[in-house]
Amino acid sequence: MFLSVNPFSTLAETVPPIYMQSFLIMMVVLIIAGTLLDIIHKKNVKYFFQNAKKAKLSATKTLTSGEKISVISKTIISDIATTSELGAGKRRAAHLLGMYGTILFWIGSAIMIFCYSSSSSDTPSFWPIVWHAGAIMTVIGGCWFWFFLRVDVYSEAHPWYRIIKADLFVLALVASSLFGLIWSYLQYLNLSDRWDDKVFLVLFIISNLVLFGGVYWSKFAHMFYKPGAAIQKNLAEADGSRDNLPPPADAPEQFGLGIKREAPKHY
Repeated sequence: MFLSVNPFSTLAETVPPIYMQSFLIMMVVLIIAGTLLDIIHKKNVKYFFQNAKKAKLSATKTLTSGEKISVISKTIISDIATTSELGAGKRRAAHLLGMYGTILFWIGSAIMIFCYSSSSSDTPSFWPIVWHAGAIMTVIGGCWFWFFLRVDVYSEAHPWYRIIKADLFVLALVASSLFGLIWSYLQYLNLSDRWDDKVFLVLFIISNLVLFGGVYWSKFAHMFYKPGAAIQKNLAEADGSRDNLPPPADAPEQFGLGIKREAPKHY
């Protein structure tokens, strides 16, 4: 079954492994360069540290090292690993599918390209399955979000095919996973005198170039900013500074069900 076949090992019959490895290294360089440019241009990291420093002045409690470790650990387990801030709904499920699918897809790619990319390599079936499963999860999670859960589609009645610059990340992510799956399957069929697999290999390469080369213009860097922001937020709540925000108001008094209204969809 093609799910247990390493597509990069098959590709190595025509493309030297060093080219694949060099391409992967170039993608990492693009991530670093794009993120640094984003930091320099938007100055969000500078603001983040300035705000954290300012918030400490209004802290009502000094956290011990153990308390900080506890807060950070809980944040990683809850807010980052399970995206609990999204609640128990469709949006969270789609995000988890896309997030863990992408992680599996990228890890599988790196392992197979650097460890099992020669045509003579005997790849354990575990890694191709991880790679294909990650790609499938990413496509399902990304498409679920794109067609049904985007705020401008779900709540603002914009058509699903309306594309703005902010959509670059999710579109390129889904495209790279989808084209990778199709290329892997067509290559597995080993059809003679056919061009199908070559076309989708090129599309797979282009979508990766857009994904990693577009870090500066897309929401790619949010995967680095969001964990840091979540940790800072929970530390600020624990030490009482609350990022210089006022404490929450008392819960409003409840007067029964009243008029039955449609559940709010706006954000």
